[in-house]
Amino acid sequence: MSQMSKFSRTWWGQKFIAALEPLTDAGRLSRGRSYASGGKVKEFSIQGGTVTARVRGSINPYFGVYKEPLYTTMIEFQPISAAKWAAAIALIASRASLISRLLLNEIPDSIDDALGILNIHLLPHSHKDFESHCSCPDWSNPCKHIAGVYYLVAAELDRDPFLLFELRGLSRADLLRELAKSPLGRTLSAELRRVQQPPRPISSYYPRPESVPAPVENLRNFWQGTKRLPQTIEPYAPPLVAGIPVKKQGDFPAFWPRDNSFIAAMETLYEQVRAKGQL
Repeated sequence: MSQMSKFSRTWWGQKFIAALEPLTDAGRLSRGRSYASGGKVKEFSIQGGTVTARVRGSINPYFGVYKEPLYTTMIEFQPISAAKWAAAIALIASRASLISRLLLNEIPDSIDDALGILNIHLLPHSHKDFESHCSCPDWSNPCKHIAGVYYLVAAELDRDPFLLFELRGLSRADLLRELAKSPLGRTLSAELRRVQQPPRPISSYYPRPESVPAPVENLRNFWQGTKRLPQTIEPYAPPLVAGIPVKKQGDFPAFWPRDNSFIAAMETLYEQVRAKGQL
């Protein structure tokens, strides 16, 4: 990761700047970083896929600027079509490692590569993915004011990486709602709701012993019961998704230091234990 992309603290903020570096002059990105960190951006807002900012300019008699100006900067991200979003959601819903993280309000770092199969990119991939404008007299695009706003967008991604979806036309609520409609999403959502139930207060953590009167019936009925036990046992219906606690962790959970998939390793382990139990 280059020095310029380290302006952001998190993986997604850094990746956003890193994705812009091949599309932007390195010198202007560097000057934009100083604008973002130097408090030159006076106003900043994001509405849907449009980022608007007011940036302090520099006095430059060569351009006829004799008083410190305030330039209006705008970045418009190209929305992804509804058809492509439908295909992307279907792909995400088919992969436990992706949908489980998203339903936990986390964005897996492999999602942009996964969507690349469908030629869909959340991060800037080409100049067609966004347009930028600035009212300053600099003819180059991006100018240092636009470059400074890039870094502020990256900082917003530090706080909320779901902004990647919103910038491309899909809100967090719509994304999670559509994922929850899928078979795997329904199962995971039900499991998450069950797990996240608030604790209920109890009077004691240990059962209190109670005296029970001796039964009055004869010993045969006491031990064997008055009714005959069922002679057959109905087979246990397997869950729709096997190993939900394991698959919720994703392929590369934080505690997994190895390069291979955690889910694949657990599946191999379970198969070995099952085969040994049948010996």
